[in-house]
Amino acid sequence: MIKEDTLKKVLYIDLSKKKFWIEERDDLFSQFIGGTGVAIKLLHENCKYDTDPLSSDNPIIISIGPLNGLFPIASKTVALFKSPHTGNLGESHAGGRSAIAIRMAGYGAIVIKGKSERPCYIAIHGDRVYFKDATTLWGLEEGVSAASLIRRQESGAGLRTIMRIGPAGEKMITYACVTLETYRHFGRLGLGAVFGSKNLKAVVVSGKRDLKVNDFKGYKECYSNLLKQLAESDKMKKYHELGTPANVMPLSFSKGIPMKNLTISELEGLENISGESFAEKHLGRRVACSHCPVACIHLGALRKPYEDEPYFYRTVYLSYDYELIYALGTMLGVASPEGVLRLIEVVEDMGLDAISTGVVLAWSTEAFEKGLINEKMTEGVIPQWGDVDAYSQLINKIVFSEGEFFKDLGKGIDYASSKYGGKEFALTYGKNEMPGYHTGYGAHIGYLFGARHSHLDSAGYAIDKEAMIKSFDEEQFAEKIITEEYWRQILSSLVICFFGREIYTPQIILQCLKLTGFDLDEKRLTEIGKEIYAEKYRFKIKCGFDVDNIELPQRIFELPSGTGKLNKDFAEKIIGKLKEKIKSLL
Repeated sequence: MIKEDTLKKVLYIDLSKKKFWIEERDDLFSQFIGGTGVAIKLLHENCKYDTDPLSSDNPIIISIGPLNGLFPIASKTVALFKSPHTGNLGESHAGGRSAIAIRMAGYGAIVIKGKSERPCYIAIHGDRVYFKDATTLWGLEEGVSAASLIRRQESGAGLRTIMRIGPAGEKMITYACVTLETYRHFGRLGLGAVFGSKNLKAVVVSGKRDLKVNDFKGYKECYSNLLKQLAESDKMKKYHELGTPANVMPLSFSKGIPMKNLTISELEGLENISGESFAEKHLGRRVACSHCPVACIHLGALRKPYEDEPYFYRTVYLSYDYELIYALGTMLGVASPEGVLRLIEVVEDMGLDAISTGVVLAWSTEAFEKGLINEKMTEGVIPQWGDVDAYSQLINKIVFSEGEFFKDLGKGIDYASSKYGGKEFALTYGKNEMPGYHTGYGAHIGYLFGARHSHLDSAGYAIDKEAMIKSFDEEQFAEKIITEEYWRQILSSLVICFFGREIYTPQIILQCLKLTGFDLDEKRLTEIGKEIYAEKYRFKIKCGFDVDNIELPQRIFELPSGTGKLNKDFAEKIIGKLKEKIKSLL
């Protein structure tokens, strides 16, 4: 066990009253481990189901787990909230230093309630919480970093995390993100908008607490074994060398990477934005999250000329990965690495979720082509496949324009297509925009039934890969999707980066948990995973989510996927099986 572990402490912060207090919640952490498991219970406790997601009553739950700070690649932090983008469960995961900083500060979870009268940021330094004025940080112009200004004011360098929003969060765009340590994000489902609705510009956390284990010999052996496996794993080597962009070319060969809003299967010049090409021509350096030996974060160097100085350039480093190359590259017909990096920079400056932004722009392009929207609505900007300048302007207008059309785009394409038409080519799942895998039934139905409507819920693309060589019926597809969902609730409660999921087997996890004071077996782990998944669906349904009224986008049946053309009747059979399984849990 860990000596004097403070994981079970929950820090509550009330922005309205500028108060904070700490509660011991052994009941939650002993039953639901940490991370996602604890966070969903705290969300049930602190969020009324009919709460407006952009009201002061919507809490932000930030949680970590028992393996954070102790074991390699256990580097993630979980955030849960009521999503302004979908109207039900919002869940996002982020790496960086956040999990270590929260653990070192002495907490397992943080609950932020209320709304500040004026822009503020919260500084959490160990057992003290400070409410700082952020009026001068609100509405900063492009090129001025709120994080750099906060760094000068706050202690704890090296052990500190700074979570902050950009203009999109301040404007409450429903897919605004929260940025951490420059290159990590709480990306999906609009946590940035929830920050903005609370006049909360940033959260700073630091601490210097030690984690002392009782069985140091057993801990050292377990740690060394994990580190060795991570260092020698071929999959981890791939993440280090090329990162997730290694998937670009293999998925393009199998027709599994979406292009131009899923209207084509081949894109001229695609090889220029492959992982290999980025690494050879644009990779500046690699960085890692805390306590991770892999360093999967790849930074691309973008040279930018100064307007008033010919032949004089500055270099901007931007984090690129597969999903960004998909959303701001292939989905928009952009096959230039410089073009992809330029769009990544604009999205970063605005503080937007890159996946939703790219899919929104792709829908807008097709809607413009079909005459559903016009140049007057787009304020003179014509969206065209591959036009990086036009897309950069449109991104800025989504955040800053007062025009009706751009305000509607700021609510996502489920909303926009309901108003302007084009629902048949709106690539959304449970109101959240499509991730970058058109690999087959597993991926698409996984997006639909994942509690977050994200590809990382059930990794359906991996199921599709298996289906390329082995045939599954509807029951087998449904069982594989939901079984993976259950297990990922455990991984996100610990909280482990999903890239390490093949290293952290159930046996290894049980060994790690025993060293941190949990006496569990594999059967109990599975039961906990099921219960967490059920709790998420209970929250969604109480917020108005109707499991009987969700459907796949029509477009996915029109273009062959990585496993061939999808059959709608067969997809409906899988969906029917999953509905039965979910209802049996509730």
